[in-house]
Amino acid sequence: MTSQPQVAQSTPLAERHANLGARLIEFGGWLMPVQYGSIIEEHRAVREAVGLFDLSHMGELFVEGPDAGEALAAALVTDPPALAEGRAHYSMICAADGGVLDDLIVYRLGEARYLVVANASNALVVSDTLAERLVGRKAVLDDGTLATGLIAIQGPRSIDVLRPLTDIDLDALRYYAIVEGHVAGMPALVARTGYTGEDGFEVFVDWDKAPALWDALLPAVRDAGGLPVGLGARDTLRLEAGMPLYGNELDSTTNPFEAGLGRVVKLSKAGDFVGRVALEKAAQAPLARTLVGLVMEGRGIARHGYPVYAAERRTGVVTSGTQSPSLGSPIAMAYVAPGDAEPGTILEVEIRQQRVPARVVALPFYRRRNSRADG
Repeated sequence: MTSQPQVAQSTPLAERHANLGARLIEFGGWLMPVQYGSIIEEHRAVREAVGLFDLSHMGELFVEGPDAGEALAAALVTDPPALAEGRAHYSMICAADGGVLDDLIVYRLGEARYLVVANASNALVVSDTLAERLVGRKAVLDDGTLATGLIAIQGPRSIDVLRPLTDIDLDALRYYAIVEGHVAGMPALVARTGYTGEDGFEVFVDWDKAPALWDALLPAVRDAGGLPVGLGARDTLRLEAGMPLYGNELDSTTNPFEAGLGRVVKLSKAGDFVGRVALEKAAQAPLARTLVGLVMEGRGIARHGYPVYAAERRTGVVTSGTQSPSLGSPIAMAYVAPGDAEPGTILEVEIRQQRVPARVVALPFYRRRNSRADG
């Protein structure tokens, strides 16, 4: 008996993407727009003005109950109960061996209510794993993935776009904070978070309200010189900002310390958590590899999986690479031996059987000007 192929799910904005002429691809089990026009133009719109993103494929997992914070602290590497209400932090859920199952954003919505946002490709794994780790505690998991629409407004003019459409004081909303209010007359959660390296907001609404929200935001985005933005530019933006992509920089064979994200692991928090023993060892052990940035010094783009050499010795592998619209040169992230990770070191990437020189640089490649929203 042959198994039937899995059909990609559609977000509530599928019709909007089709009407805009988007090129759609399967991504993380969802049919998503990779681009509406030019990826470079969409990228530059976000860096220079504003971009509008459909993120409704992401997983939204609500955890509530008297033990919700304690349960999440035991399930994740961070310490969610330490968050003030209305604040958020970057987190990870790890296996017992310290390997990363997914990277997450955790929001504390109330005294005993949290929102965990997972990557689309891992949402089911995270939901199932959290459910297992909540057993025996006074906490309930509500998987709201298929009931929640998520739209992001990213870029230096994002606040100009959103301010006239909401009753929320956006100037008072700090980076990595979330508040409940209304957008375009609809109940919404608005977070000052994003995956682009720019200031911006992520707006959570009921699934069936997402099309009306998109329709209210898109004209305002266009009036501000912006564009709708697909996965193609989302990837170039996050790569310039040095942000990891699960399946590239992070996976179940990688621990947070190798990825340069050891600061996320709160070994000082009280109580046990899944992966603690392995991560304590990893924190003390010499790194076998470490994540670095590379700027290509010759022609060619380093792609995922391309080998990296130090002279004749293979030192590592490229995890992500692209032509950077902001820097005007090819960039990449790669895992290399720690001895080859010093900024300024010249390595070589094998591209189509040719060795192309690449210079190690500190991450991120791109950093926006400081904003008081970063406080």
